[in-house]
Amino acid sequence: MPDIIASSSDSSVRYVDRYQAADKIYTRRVKGFYQRLRRYTGIPLLAAFLLIPWIQIDNRPAMLFDLSAQKFHIFWMTFWPQDGILLAWLLMIAAFLLFTVTVLVGRVWCGFTCPQTVWTLMYIWAEDKCEGDRNQRIKLDQQPWSLDKQGFNKLWRKSAKHSIWLLIALVTGLTFVGYFYGIRELVVDFATLKASGETYFWVAFFLLFTYLNAGWLREQVCKYMCPYARFQSVMYDDHTMLVTYDHLRGENRGPRKASSDYQSQGLGDCIDCNWCIQVCPVDIDIRDGLQAECIDCGLCIDACDNVMDKMGYARGLIRFTTQDIINGGKKHIWRPRFIGYLLSSVIITGLFIGMTASRTPLSVDVVRDRGSHLFHLANQRVENVYTVKINNMDRGQQSYQISLEGNPAYVFKGMRKVVLEESEVLAVPIRVSIPRDKVERTNDTFSVVVTSLQQPNISAQQITRFLAPLPGTD
Repeated sequence: MPDIIASSSDSSVRYVDRYQAADKIYTRRVKGFYQRLRRYTGIPLLAAFLLIPWIQIDNRPAMLFDLSAQKFHIFWMTFWPQDGILLAWLLMIAAFLLFTVTVLVGRVWCGFTCPQTVWTLMYIWAEDKCEGDRNQRIKLDQQPWSLDKQGFNKLWRKSAKHSIWLLIALVTGLTFVGYFYGIRELVVDFATLKASGETYFWVAFFLLFTYLNAGWLREQVCKYMCPYARFQSVMYDDHTMLVTYDHLRGENRGPRKASSDYQSQGLGDCIDCNWCIQVCPVDIDIRDGLQAECIDCGLCIDACDNVMDKMGYARGLIRFTTQDIINGGKKHIWRPRFIGYLLSSVIITGLFIGMTASRTPLSVDVVRDRGSHLFHLANQRVENVYTVKINNMDRGQQSYQISLEGNPAYVFKGMRKVVLEESEVLAVPIRVSIPRDKVERTNDTFSVVVTSLQQPNISAQQITRFLAPLPGTD
């Protein structure tokens, strides 16, 4: 059953069949402020994605997700599975920041920094260089495959485009897997055929989906696969800045000569050239009002401004503004919804920074021996056996001292000082005993404390139980 979409600019109704094959979108080349802005925001993000795995910090990649060792190395910090709560907080920060930006300026994340947008922009650039601008690509696709000069021209242009697409996809796949494998080792093992089958599978997997998403699916990802488009409308209000068509100024639409008195003909500033549609990467008409498919990339603004310049009209027929301003109102930034999201983002970010700064790069796990005897009696003393597992999560060798806190009558036998290399886990057996006449309870507690000798502020402890016989029993 087709979906029914009502236009906000008039009373018309559009019927969209979600199961109908979509026509190929041929975007027009356009120059302007927002096109440059997309490039200037996309290039640094792309460069960071490609270069960070190659940067070495302490003889390891600056960012390495070592799943086999269950460690995430992020710049100068190493995170372990027990730090998973920090990942949850990080996802919450990202979500609330996205909500805050959306309430203020709409889907600018989608239009300028989303990976789908950045990679699609690269693929469109390759398409434009190999096949030409919009009209040339349409003409090229309409040409039949043949053995003449035109057929050869079509063959080499298509081949060049898809070769560049596949090269970009290959670099993307290698880089993404390099975050988990180590990019230097991956490139060598991949080229010399020494990598495992799983490695080749994942590189091929990301190569294929990069090629499909950025080369073929493109707007389908934004329209039907991305959940953000589905719930963005609940964060919008009349004061959210969006790419908006000024219908009060633009209507009625119609072609005219640049020197004509179009206002006497009852026409607005829109000459109905459809350039705003031809440059849109998701193939919508911004003049139909707010639509879930719009990613606020601003290309239609650049196209419309170019047309306005040629016609001698003022720019801004399509612009980033609010619906309230279009209707004669004023700009309102500090409104309850925006303040709520902003405060939530600041509070959550502050808590995350505090948790990360106070994180101790040391973990201690104490396991009491659960053998056949709960405790051991010898020489008028009660003895329990424990295994102290120490995990050095710091970046570098550390020396630790083991001590007890609790009943001063407790003493232990075993290693009191241990040295652990970076990321080393050591299990230390200890025996804790107490004179029988000092036993106060049959089930007592004490703490095993492990402290760094180089950095006394690095310390961890765990409470464990000491079992003893009832007083007066053997």
